[in-house]
Amino acid sequence: MSEQSPNGDDFSIVDEDQKEVLDDEPRSIIRGIISQLTKGTDLHRVTLPTFVLEPRSMLERITDFMCHPDLIMATSRKTDPVERFLDVVRYYVSGWHIRPRGVKKPYNSVLGEVFRCRYQYADGTTGYYVAEQTSHHPPVSTYFFSSPENHLLVEGEVKPKSKFLGNSAATLMTGETRICFTNLDEVYTLNLPNVYARGLLFGTMILELGDSIVIKCPKTDLVCEMEFKVKGYFSGTYNAISGKIKRMSKKETLYELSGKWSDVSFIKPAKSYADPTEFFNAHEENIHPKIVAPEADQEPYESRRLWSKVTAAIQARDLDTATEEKTKIEDAQRAQRLDRERRGETWEPRFFQQVGDDPEEFEFRLIDSLADDPQKRRAQLEDFIFNNPPPSRI
Repeated sequence: MSEQSPNGDDFSIVDEDQKEVLDDEPRSIIRGIISQLTKGTDLHRVTLPTFVLEPRSMLERITDFMCHPDLIMATSRKTDPVERFLDVVRYYVSGWHIRPRGVKKPYNSVLGEVFRCRYQYADGTTGYYVAEQTSHHPPVSTYFFSSPENHLLVEGEVKPKSKFLGNSAATLMTGETRICFTNLDEVYTLNLPNVYARGLLFGTMILELGDSIVIKCPKTDLVCEMEFKVKGYFSGTYNAISGKIKRMSKKETLYELSGKWSDVSFIKPAKSYADPTEFFNAHEENIHPKIVAPEADQEPYESRRLWSKVTAAIQARDLDTATEEKTKIEDAQRAQRLDRERRGETWEPRFFQQVGDDPEEFEFRLIDSLADDPQKRRAQLEDFIFNNPPPSRI
C-alpha cells in the first residue's frame, strides 16, 4: 500500500515496500564503492550512485513532521500537562511513516540551500517553515516552524553522520528538536532514531530505524523513553517500537507504548490489565499539503529548483543525466568555496545565526524578537521568510 506524499510522489507506508532487490549492475556499482572502504569510514564524503537517492532534499524531508497538524495544533489550549505530553509523543511517532519505496536517501543539501513553505489550516490558522543548510562539512540542516495562532514553535537541527559497517551502513542522526508552546513557556526536547541500510553486499536491501530516543519536558516533569527496534536475524519484526512515559522525579511509569511506527501504534496505562488502545494509525491520518512556490518563482538555491534537473532525471529513470546534473551542483559548491577562500570571506547563513562559539549550533535570526501577539508574529514571519532579499552570492 502507498499514499501520496506532500509533493505528489508515491510514498510507502507498508513494511514490504521498504525492501529492495538490486539488479546485477547497481549491485556491482555498490560493491565497487564498498571495496574501497574500511569499516567506520565516514560516508558523507563518498559520492553515492543516483539510484539510491530519494528525489527530494533533506531540508524538505524534515517537513514530514508537519504533515499531521491535527495531532498538535490544539495542544497549547489543553489544561492537562499529561494530555499535552501525549500529543507531543503522538506527533513524534507520526513523522516516520512517509518514506520512498525501497532503500533511498534524500539529497545531501548544499551550503546555503533553502527550503521554505507555508501551511493553511481548515480553521484559518497558518504555519510557516524554513530550513537552511547552515554547514556542509560537517553537514548541519537547521529548521524553524511556527504556527502563531496555535502558539506552536518547532526548531532544531539534523546532523547526520554516516558510517560504513560492512554489509550495512548507519546514519547516526545527531542533533535535537525543540517544541515550544509559547503561551505556556513549555519546551519539549527530543532526538532522532538512527537509520540503518542493510544488505549492501548481499541479500535483500532494507532500511530500518533503530536505537533509543528520549522526549522530555522538564517543566511538566515528564519523559518518554522509546526504542525503535531493528529486526533480529531469527526473530522479531520490522518497524516495531516500545516505550514508557514516566514522571521523571518519581521514576513512575504512567503509560506504555507498543506497535509499529509504520502502521499502528498502541498505548495503555501502566499497572493496568486493560487492552491497549490505538495511539496513531498511519493508514487513517490525512497528510496535510504544504504550499510551495512554483519552481519558476523560486530562487536558484531553493531546494526544488536547485535539484530540479536531478529530480526530473531520477523520475524519468535516466540515471546518467541525474548523475551529470548532481555533479554540476557539487562542482559549483567546490568552486564557490574556493572563491570564498580566495576572497578571504566567511559564509554566513541567511535565516539562522551561529550560537556562541559552536560552529554546529544555529538559531533562527528572529527567535528573540518575535512578537507575542499572534497576528504581529505572523506578519513578522511572512516578511522575513518570504520577502527577505537573497544574498548576492553564496
